[in-house]
Amino acid sequence: MKKFNKKKLPSRHTSYGAEKSPHRSFYYAMGETQEDVAKPFVGVVSTWNEAAPCNIALMRQTQSVKKGVKDNDGTPREFCTITVTDGIAMGHEGMKSSLVSREVIADSTELTVRGHCYDALVGVAGCDKSLPGLMMAMCRLNVPSIFIYGGSILPGKFRGKDVTVVDVYETLGKYQAGKITENELTELELVACPSAGSCGGQFTANTMACVSEAIGLALPYSSGTPAPYLERDKYAYQSGKEVMNLLEKNIKPRDIVTKKSLENAAVIVAATGGSTNAALHLPAIASECGIKFDLMDVAKIFKKTPYLADLKPGGKYVAKDMFEAGGVPLILKTLYDGGYIHGECMTVTGKTIKENLKNVKFNDNQKVIRRYNEPLSKDGGVVGLKGNLAPDGAIVKIAGLKNLKFTGKAKCFDSEEDAYKAVQKQEYKEGDIIIIRYEGPRGGPGMREMLSTTAAIYGQGMGEAVALITDGRFSGATRGFCVGHVGPEASVGGPIALLKNGDIIDIDAKKGTINVRLTSKELATRKKKWKPKKINFGNGTIWKYAQTVGPASKGATTHPGAKNEVKCYADI
Repeated sequence: MKKFNKKKLPSRHTSYGAEKSPHRSFYYAMGETQEDVAKPFVGVVSTWNEAAPCNIALMRQTQSVKKGVKDNDGTPREFCTITVTDGIAMGHEGMKSSLVSREVIADSTELTVRGHCYDALVGVAGCDKSLPGLMMAMCRLNVPSIFIYGGSILPGKFRGKDVTVVDVYETLGKYQAGKITENELTELELVACPSAGSCGGQFTANTMACVSEAIGLALPYSSGTPAPYLERDKYAYQSGKEVMNLLEKNIKPRDIVTKKSLENAAVIVAATGGSTNAALHLPAIASECGIKFDLMDVAKIFKKTPYLADLKPGGKYVAKDMFEAGGVPLILKTLYDGGYIHGECMTVTGKTIKENLKNVKFNDNQKVIRRYNEPLSKDGGVVGLKGNLAPDGAIVKIAGLKNLKFTGKAKCFDSEEDAYKAVQKQEYKEGDIIIIRYEGPRGGPGMREMLSTTAAIYGQGMGEAVALITDGRFSGATRGFCVGHVGPEASVGGPIALLKNGDIIDIDAKKGTINVRLTSKELATRKKKWKPKKINFGNGTIWKYAQTVGPASKGATTHPGAKNEVKCYADI
């Protein structure tokens, strides 16, 4: 049995000494023994709910985490926090809740741990914003912590091919264009999502799952196993066990999440053709550690990273295929061999990345992951852009794109709804650049994803015939020439707010530029005439979010982060 000194742990405030007898009585009411109360308290938080398949397997895994804690001299304290699942929230006002939920997840986890004085934390998450939300909370609290992904969905089978929910979105576009019947659409929707788990391509959830291993907050191989596989439970159990080792060794998230480990995380995003949302979440995680790491810092890493994993939406394969090929350690191994990964970074195993990869050998009997010197392309699958249309930066996913340059005329919309209606009616033409503005963090509020619109365009066969630019963001499932996170956003008078129909815009993903053919004088003249658009929320959580949220380039955070920290929770 490990010996922990409660006098030095946060839980002493709720369980140690005669004066805490009232507090201990509550624990006895829940069936805990005196021996249990004398052990460290480990918060075990999950985002379990019945909103979507992403989260429905999490409660089972959480029980395995608790057993791992209990078998290794800790007392687990389970609690849940919210999620907003993008697949359900997509294409309507519900999406305004999605990014906001990341902050609520982080904040509610912080408050639960603070309020009950837990000594360590294990987080189990399944959907897009829940992964960074829990990792942000871990870094903010800075108690020994481990993250574990709930696992991806299995691919659906449709007429002999693997399919994902994105195929449904894009097939909807075909239906709207009159290319298929409603019966064909229904046939696909019935089989696209056959199990529990997060969306199966290299969309945001699987991207951030890869990040959790690369950044060092998750056990090796833990992110790859699909959600329905009972094998996940052994990783959950091991996570519970290892968090007790971290507590014993006093290894904390900020010992693990450093500038170099954040760079490792950015590398794995680019190498897998991951979601552009990572450029929002990595700066937010960095902020919780007091580290400057903004969108353009992320973009620099993207630019010099080879694209190695042939994953949907730009490629052929799904998360299950990557797991069977060798998972995140396999791609980390070849990236390390190529000099793209900092091997000295500490991880939750108590060992460095280099040590974790010691026995990993590249698997040549698979087609999902390329060696570092045989890439799908020399440039990463995600690219940062800057120019007079995006002085603070923007981002575009180029994985799977044939052409990396686009010039066209602006077709402006002041909301996603207006843009989607026009796309449904096919009120656009080849060469147009569709502008969707006032969808940024502050202006949305909430920085909606645009998958419904982009998928409809692709389904109509116009995926690379037009471009789309927004101060909002995209699903990790989006493909096509789609530029997001444009900053400054329209609501604060950024250049995107000043565009008019017919303005000519040049995008060069090779050079990393995005410019409108307007002089600075013309932009200044338009700025004088510009008036901000009123948001549609005058109360509630989304209104509150709009009052505090910062720019997308810095992670769209709602507080100053560790740089303004007076006293860390872990030191109470």
